[in-house]
Amino acid sequence: MHIELTEMLRCPEPHREDAMVLSTGEMIGRMVRSGLVGCSVCHKEFLITNGIADFTGSGEQGAGSGVTAARSAPRSPLPASAELQALLELSGPGGFVVLLGDAARFAVSLSGLMAGIHFVGVNAPADAEELPVLSLLRASGGIPLRQSFARGVVVGADLATSPWLVEAHRILLRGRRFVTLHDKPDLPIGLAQLATAKGLWVGEKK
Repeated sequence: MHIELTEMLRCPEPHREDAMVLSTGEMIGRMVRSGLVGCSVCHKEFLITNGIADFTGSGEQGAGSGVTAARSAPRSPLPASAELQALLELSGPGGFVVLLGDAARFAVSLSGLMAGIHFVGVNAPADAEELPVLSLLRASGGIPLRQSFARGVVVGADLATSPWLVEAHRILLRGRRFVTLHDKPDLPIGLAQLATAKGLWVGEKK
């Protein structure tokens, strides 16, 4: 997990957003390979192991995974990375783009097209690995990130269900693009549809 992501984290427990506190163990460059993230409100602690910050379970050390079951969705041909880059419509470096579920597979190819942007994979495929351009988080009941901070969100077909889509909407900045790799997602309110085709739904946060 990139150390600068710490200030964007939020505790998954149902209380006010407040700062999370990072205690680092092993670091490689700016990436935290092991450590703890603690909540300043409820004082729960969440482990970082092999670069992955784990917010699943009860929030106690050693908690089980408990990741919400993925959606069984028909597979559409995956878009090209250049197509996703165009749909996200980001100009200039800086900030974060969140990739949910299977969408995390695009992190490497998108980083080659969108220099200076850091990607955050939430519940990425099991074979995904932390990279200097990609932080990995595991979550069960919601996305452990602050409200309205992401410059873009891409939701994989496996997580294109209402609870995750509502959370993706919450973390997205107003006026920014919301892309799902599923053309009939269970969408939350507050999104303006821009396009739907070839297994994709594209909107913008109002």
